[in-house]
Amino acid sequence: MKLQALALHNFRNYDDVTVAFGDGVNVLLGENAQGKTNLLEAIYFLALARSHRTSSDRDLINWQAETAQVKGRIQKASGNTPLELDLSKHGKRAKVNHLEQAKLSRYVGQLNVILFAPEDLSLVKGAPQIRRRFMDMEFGQMSQKYLYNLSQYRTILKQRNKYLKELGAKQQKDLVLLDVLSDQLANYGSQIMFQRLTFLKQLETWAAQIHQEISQHRETLKFHYATSIVDDALVDTAHIYEALKAGYAAKRDKELFQRTTLLGPHRDDLKFIVNDKDVASFGSQGQQRTTALSVKLAEIDLMHEQTGEYPVLLLDDVLSELDDMRQTHLLTAIQDKVQTFLTTTSLSGVARKLIHQPKIFTINNGQIISESDETGGDTSADAADDETNGI
Repeated sequence: MKLQALALHNFRNYDDVTVAFGDGVNVLLGENAQGKTNLLEAIYFLALARSHRTSSDRDLINWQAETAQVKGRIQKASGNTPLELDLSKHGKRAKVNHLEQAKLSRYVGQLNVILFAPEDLSLVKGAPQIRRRFMDMEFGQMSQKYLYNLSQYRTILKQRNKYLKELGAKQQKDLVLLDVLSDQLANYGSQIMFQRLTFLKQLETWAAQIHQEISQHRETLKFHYATSIVDDALVDTAHIYEALKAGYAAKRDKELFQRTTLLGPHRDDLKFIVNDKDVASFGSQGQQRTTALSVKLAEIDLMHEQTGEYPVLLLDDVLSELDDMRQTHLLTAIQDKVQTFLTTTSLSGVARKLIHQPKIFTINNGQIISESDETGGDTSADAADDETNGI
């Protein structure tokens, strides 16, 4: 999978820009606050119809404008497909091959991306919601069913929490409706949890191998999906469903008192175990960074395994956070394998040595003021316009 071209209109600090990309490593070079990360955000947004930096779509629209647009053309084994997202105060519209999609869940998955930024190092030691978001965003790209179940679960969870508040405030008395909502929540929750388990087992296989290579076979990485039900129930959706139902019944009084749902996939966590120790609590900073890097690189292989296409990799100033050894492993692993977008203020010695024929874009104040590659090929604005025809 490749992102051949991108067109932005009133997105962040970009007024109007159209750019064609290389199939290998695309380096976005420039000083801070010039728009490098905004360009990566646009690619991420094109893939997932949401930003990784803000929950408000309005933040994505240039402050002088009322609407914004992100368009791209992707190349898959099956052919080329234009994608489009239009933003306004009324919401967003998504198009695939110029056809508007009734639901965003039908749009997500057309372009698969993996983002690795300095804050992703907190995947290991950060709060549980970071790891839940990681699972939902990555697994949702690989499975329409996962996205659907997650959407239904969130809707019912919101309804159930509202009803628990009303019951707690004596505004409602009907416990039968609470049982109905509990049953629906257990149904979708069990499917999400089983899908997470399935994906995590596959991801662990890839990550463990990568972690061993980076640690020179001194460390072993394992995953533990920490749930609010007993591990014995984690065998299939039916057992998880029954365990969730029993859990809601057992915690009814406590949930009525606290007026919120106390168990389910929205409360689960993912633990990373290195040499039989929780790396978040007992691992060194080096072990934590190696774990995060291993997981991110493993996603590339898992997505390829699940979709038949390699994803697009977004590296947002991550090289500055990695030492030479980890930089070397990262750049060697992605070389000639996935299309990569890398933001940096300058190419380090390691990166310059290891990246084969990067296509370099210099970005200044929302403008791509020069495009060049290490081979001296034609990447002029005219050439870019030719390549971006038909987005």
